[in-house]
Amino acid sequence: MTQIKLIMKTIKTITTMNTMKLTFAFILALTMNVFAQNPNNDPSLAAKSLLDADDHVLIMIDHEGQMALSVQSIDIQTLRNNVGLIAGTSKLFNVSTIVTTVAERSFSGPVFPEIKEYYGDESKYIDRTTMNSWEDKRIVEAVKKTGLKRIVLAGLWTEICITLPALSALEDGYEVYAITDASGGVSKEAHDMAVARMIQAGVVPITSMQYLLELHRDWARAGKYVEVTNLAKRYGGAYGLGIDYISTMRAWDKEGGDKKH
Repeated sequence: MTQIKLIMKTIKTITTMNTMKLTFAFILALTMNVFAQNPNNDPSLAAKSLLDADDHVLIMIDHEGQMALSVQSIDIQTLRNNVGLIAGTSKLFNVSTIVTTVAERSFSGPVFPEIKEYYGDESKYIDRTTMNSWEDKRIVEAVKKTGLKRIVLAGLWTEICITLPALSALEDGYEVYAITDASGGVSKEAHDMAVARMIQAGVVPITSMQYLLELHRDWARAGKYVEVTNLAKRYGGAYGLGIDYISTMRAWDKEGGDKKH
C-alpha cells in the first residue's frame, strides 16, 4: 500500500511539473501573439534612414586570420563575437550579403569561423588582390545586381579595407554605413581616424548589436523573437547574459522557485 501511494505521489508530481511547463509555454506564446497584434505599432512611422533587412547589402571584408593578427584597436575575442553577431543577423534576416577576402590562399588565410558557420560555401567568396574592394569589378557588379542603393560595411582593416570602399561607394551614389565594432585597425588611432574620415565624408557609423536590433526593431515580431534573443545570448556579452538570466529565472520560478536541497 505504501509503495502504491509513493508511485501515485510521484506521478502527481511529474504531472504537475509538466503542466506548469506547458502553462509557462502557453503564456509566453500568448503574450507574443498579443504583441504581434498590437494596434499601436506602425513601422511606417520609423525614420527612413533606419536599416531594414531588404534595403541594403552587407559586405564583410577580409575577416581573415592574418589580417586579425595586426589588429590593436579592439580585443580579438570581442571582434570575433561582433563578427559572429552580424553574420548571424544577416543570415537570420536574409540580408543580401557578400563575403570577400584578399589573397586568401597566399597570405591572409581563411575567414573567421564565425562567418563560415553562417556562410559556409567558400566558392561564393570573392577573393581579391585589391586593397580597395570597390576596385574589383566583381564586387561592384554583385552590389549592382541586387538593385539596392544602401551598403553596410565591416572588415579589416578599418583604415584601408573599409575606408577606401566606403569613400568610393559614396562617390558612386550609394548610402554607406560602417559597423565600427566589427572592424579593426592596426592601432586605436588608425581606427578612430578612419572612422572620423568616413563620418566627415558622409558614412553612417553603427555597431553590431545596433545592427541586430535595428533590423528586428519590434519585439512584437514574434516570428524571429527566439532567434534574435538566441543571437544576443550567444554574442551579446553582458546584454546576452541579462537575457539568459531573466529567461532562466522565470522558468525556475514557474517550476517552483527556490528548492531545499
